Amino acid sequence: MKRILLSMTMAILVMSTFAAGALAAPEGNQAQKQDTLRVLIDVKHDSAAKQAKQNYDVRWNFGEKGFTTNVNQKQYEALKKNKNIEVSLVEKVSIAEKPVKTGERSALPSDQTPWGMEAIYNNDTIQTTDGGDNIRVAVLDTGANVNHVDLASNVEQCKDFSHNRSPLIEGDCGDGNGHGTHVAGTVLADGGSDGLGIYGVAPDAKLWAYKVLTDRGSGYSDDIARAITHATDQANAKGVNLVISMSLGASSESTLISDAVTYANNNGVLVVAAAGNAGPDANTIGFPGGLQDAVAVAALQNSQENGTYRVADFSSRGNPDTDGDYQIERLDVEVSAPGAAIESTWNDGGYNTISGTSMATPHISGLAAKIWAENPGLSDDQLRAELQNRATANDILGGYGAATGDDYASGFGFPLAN
Repeated sequence: MKRILLSMTMAILVMSTFAAGALAAPEGNQAQKQDTLRVLIDVKHDSAAKQAKQNYDVRWNFGEKGFTTNVNQKQYEALKKNKNIEVSLVEKVSIAEKPVKTGERSALPSDQTPWGMEAIYNNDTIQTTDGGDNIRVAVLDTGANVNHVDLASNVEQCKDFSHNRSPLIEGDCGDGNGHGTHVAGTVLADGGSDGLGIYGVAPDAKLWAYKVLTDRGSGYSDDIARAITHATDQANAKGVNLVISMSLGASSESTLISDAVTYANNNGVLVVAAAGNAGPDANTIGFPGGLQDAVAVAALQNSQENGTYRVADFSSRGNPDTDGDYQIERLDVEVSAPGAAIESTWNDGGYNTISGTSMATPHISGLAAKIWAENPGLSDDQLRAELQNRATANDILGGYGAATGDDYASGFGFPLAN
């Protein structure tokens, strides 16, 4: 299914729109906070590079592409006039949808194996889940409540890439939003030490909780790009298999994120990302889900149509002109998974039920971890092919745009654990 590069507007799943929101500015008056900009500086000469790095704090160094830093409006205007410098604003990214609460929080989950677990395990009487041993899943999101009873035993890394004053904080990934904790729970919640909590798809996997978005649910593409490459380097250094799960997106492509995703893909990491929530119109997938090197996930709802689950209307669609070719390129839905009314862990230590392709994505990330643990010799490309094969074997026929075989709404279909 070939993808066409188009621009679009997507709804998001937590506290802001794709274009709204920014990382916290340095302390100061309100005008100063509003004036802070994140920029990428690309210098043309070595002498200019040295001078620029002396004048501005380097947040992230991207080699030949330059470095990012925070400036005010006047500094930005001055940089644009410097003939030895190319300067551009860093793209903003948000969680893929706004959390709409559809269930009550409680001390215990209303269902230890919610409908998404029953669906992906193809077992409506399942009591617990299993799998994911020795696989790492990096959840790039609003952070995570790593003390949640259902997550605590699986936390291996906790890092903050979103703080404005310090680019990387080890051991801190606090989630003041809830979105990241919810996503992490769907991937690998293990029911807690008392066995009374909720279960994710791969409860034996290890969590790398990377906070790349603020508690408002938005952030900058350079922080996300660096988190992707950092996770990849960590996996290679430790000799472990890694899945990167990103329930976030923007309407336009960031070259920093694109390069980072390609880097991850070239280094044996599977990248899974939300398709977005701009459906049911065609050609509405955002980024990084729209990248060829990322698995774009559409959302299913818990209702039947034509004998299968139904693609949610809010779920972004791909290009209908390429239905049936079983080829994944740009701006194309690859697979689909439960994403409507999903119950999972929440940042208050309890549980919450929300909807979006953000909720579908961790189902696939968890499934990838489970399959990889069962077949540790697979490459990331072979793992991706296995997801596609399982999806093809479980076609989705319900929802706007869904059709027999490869379609622009559900992709290849809904891959199952069994």
